[in-house]
Amino acid sequence: MKQSTNKTYLVTGANSGIGKVTARTLAANGATVIMVCRDRARGEAARAEIRRETDNEKVELLLADLSEQRQVRELAEHVKKRFSELHVLINNAGVWKDKRELTADGIEATWAINHLAYYLLTEELLDLLKASAPARIVNVSSDYHFRGQLALSDVQLSQSYSGGSAYGQSKLANVVFTYELARRLTGTGVTANCLHPGAVNTNFFDNVKGLFGLLTTIGRPFLRSPEKGAETVIWLASAPEVEGISGKYFFDRKEKRSSRESYDPVVASKLWEISERMTKWVG
Repeated sequence: MKQSTNKTYLVTGANSGIGKVTARTLAANGATVIMVCRDRARGEAARAEIRRETDNEKVELLLADLSEQRQVRELAEHVKKRFSELHVLINNAGVWKDKRELTADGIEATWAINHLAYYLLTEELLDLLKASAPARIVNVSSDYHFRGQLALSDVQLSQSYSGGSAYGQSKLANVVFTYELARRLTGTGVTANCLHPGAVNTNFFDNVKGLFGLLTTIGRPFLRSPEKGAETVIWLASAPEVEGISGKYFFDRKEKRSSRESYDPVVASKLWEISERMTKWVG
């Protein structure tokens, strides 16, 4: 993967799981890697470990709680001030919330972190990505989106909430957002793709309760490793054969069909409007 050398990558949720594996692999190939983490101690420990294992000092740490839009904007400003180029943005950080929680912005947390943070960070960094073209955006989604449905009249699920419905909706939003983003980026030299990493054995499932949580606990020995889960992320971020490919959904480095709803242009347009409104984004 020598093609990673001299390129700059940003990975959210980079202190554990597939985010950490992705950061470590890219760093091992000489890339500049911006690790975005929420917790300073965990982030610094992960960065030190990656620097030590890869002998690459170009591994940087930026802190941000992606549930807060102010922090997402501040993160983007720090990136633009400190780095003259950004070749790949990897939106990876995500959560599962069994109980409905509100962020500091008063937004349902799963929606805020799993979708709005993807949308807002991407928009904030888009000019830098365009200036660094050819550039790529990689959005980590999930096949759980097949179970999801976009409640466009109540995306915060204030009337009916469950951890599964919130997570499925957010992962569907990742796919719909990616397709619409790719369409809007046509001709810019920036591509956007999304993927299903598989059911990966990470601490993500520690927060999952109920029947699904029980099933994941029982099935943990059969879940794929973070290294296996990160393979498609790394491939989409760095492989030369992916250059120019945009607006696709992948699993195990192969394109696959996503849900029927994910291809609906009306749904995409409405989701974009909702995302603009909820982030107060003015492009």
